[in-house]
Amino acid sequence: MRKIVNFWRWYSLSREQYHENMKKPFMNNLYFLRYANIVAAILTACFALFPLVIERSLTRASGYIAAAIISLLLFVLARRKLHQFNQGKQISNLTIYLLITAYYANIILFGIYLGVWLNPGNFAVTFMCILICALFLFTISPQFNLCLTLGAMALFIASTVYVKTYEYWIIDIINVLGAGCISLFFGWQLTMWRLVSIMSTSRIENERDKYYAQSTIDELTGLRNRRDFEQTFQRFLTNYRTTDEWMCIAIADIDFFKNYNDHYGHSNGDLCLRSIGGALNNMRDSMGVYTARVGGEEFALLWFEKEAAHVNTVVAKLTDLIKGLKIPHEKSAISPYVTLSIGIYIEKCGAFNDTRVLYELADKALYTAKNNGRNCAIVCGNEIEQYKITPANSIESQKHD
Repeated sequence: MRKIVNFWRWYSLSREQYHENMKKPFMNNLYFLRYANIVAAILTACFALFPLVIERSLTRASGYIAAAIISLLLFVLARRKLHQFNQGKQISNLTIYLLITAYYANIILFGIYLGVWLNPGNFAVTFMCILICALFLFTISPQFNLCLTLGAMALFIASTVYVKTYEYWIIDIINVLGAGCISLFFGWQLTMWRLVSIMSTSRIENERDKYYAQSTIDELTGLRNRRDFEQTFQRFLTNYRTTDEWMCIAIADIDFFKNYNDHYGHSNGDLCLRSIGGALNNMRDSMGVYTARVGGEEFALLWFEKEAAHVNTVVAKLTDLIKGLKIPHEKSAISPYVTLSIGIYIEKCGAFNDTRVLYELADKALYTAKNNGRNCAIVCGNEIEQYKITPANSIESQKHD
C-alpha cells in the first residue's frame, strides 16, 4: 500500500527526482495563472452581458460581474509576481499555492452559481466541465490537486442538495463524482507527462553540454582547446565593443619544455602543463583574458584593451603567476624555474578580419622572444614600435600602471 501511495505521490518517480524536476514547471504556474485569470475575466464578463442586455437584471448579472472582477484582480497579482520572478526575486511556493487556490475557488464558485443557484431546475453540466478542466493548466502535487478537487465536489454537493429537488441532485452527485475522478486522473497524467518531458529535456541538455565540453576543452589543463580558440578568435574579430580600441593576441611557449620532459619524465611534464593551465585560468577569471592550449606546450591568449600600454599589465600578471608557481627546471638554460616566452601582436579593432594572418604575426613575435633570450615577451603591432618586456621591467611597468 505504501508503494502505491508513493507511486501516486511522486508521479512514479523517486522523491529526489520529483523535487529536483518540479522546481521549474511549478514556477511556470505563474505564467499560466496570468493567462488563466485574464481568460476567466473575459469569459465571465461576456456571460454578464446576457442578463444585463436581454433580461436587464443587474441582480442576475451580479455573480458574473463579481467573478470577472476577482479574476481581473488575480490576473494583476499574478502578473506582478511574475514580474518580480523575472527580475530575480524569490517567489515562495506558498504564494503560488494561494494564487492557484484563489483562482480555482473563484471559477468553482462561478460554476456553482451558474449550475445550481441560477438553474435549480437543470443539471449542472457547466460545473462538470469546469471541474474537469480548471486545473489542467497547472503543474501541482497530487495532494494539492486532490484537496482542491474534493473541496470543490463537497461544496457543489452541499449546494445542489440544498437547492435542487431529489431527481436533480441525485444525478448531479453521480455526475460530479465521475467528473472528479476524470479530473484527478488526467491531472495526474498531465503533470507526470510534464515532469518526464522536463527530465528528458534536461538529460539531453546535460549530454549536449558534456559532449560540447569534451570537444572544446583540453582535458589535461582545463583550458579551451585549439578548435574552440579558432572559433572564439573569429568572434573576437567581428564582435568587439565600440569602447574597445585594441585587439590583442598572445602566443606563449614553455621554455625548454623538451628538456623538462626528458629530465623529469612525461608524468611530471603533464603536472607542469596542468599548473600552467591553472595560472592561465586565473588570468581568465581575474582579467577577462581568453586562454587556450593550442599545442603541446603552446598557449594562446585573446583580449581587448582601451589603451595599448595596458598590455604590459597583462604580461606582468602572467609573469607573476608563472613565477609564483616555482616549478623547478634544472635543465633550463635561463632560470632554475619554469618560464614562458611570449609573442604579442596588437591591432586596432576592425582593421583585420583574417585570423590566420594575426596568428602568424603573434607566432613570429614569439620566435623573436625566443631568439632574444627567452623568458620575455615581445610586443609588436602595425601601429606601434616593437619592444621587449622582461620579468623585471614588467613588474616595474605594473607598478607604474
